Amino acid sequence: MTQDLYDRCIAACNACATACARCASACLREPDVNPMAACIALDMECEAICRLAASSMAHGSAHARATCRLCADVCSACADECARHDHDHCQACAVACRDCAQECRAMAAAA
Repeated sequence: MTQDLYDRCIAACNACATACARCASACLREPDVNPMAACIALDMECEAICRLAASSMAHGSAHARATCRLCADVCSACADECARHDHDHCQACAVACRDCAQECRAMAAAA
């Protein structure tokens, strides 16, 4: 495994976690929060798994591949949910989640 692959995946995970945190916060400020409940929940879950995946890779964990596979699945679900909403923060989050899912799948496959 090249360090470059780890570094790209860590960067994507950190960017995604930040996008998810911003999206959840912005969703909570929407005039009608109820339709955003699933988005907020997935944002929080995705942020957490992205931070765990980045940490697991930074530590060189033997479980980094498995963590990244799970991260990719959660990121894909979050991207799908965020893409359903027209808000700019949701659309930006969907892009970050898709990028992270792609990097995590590549890292898990190469490790």
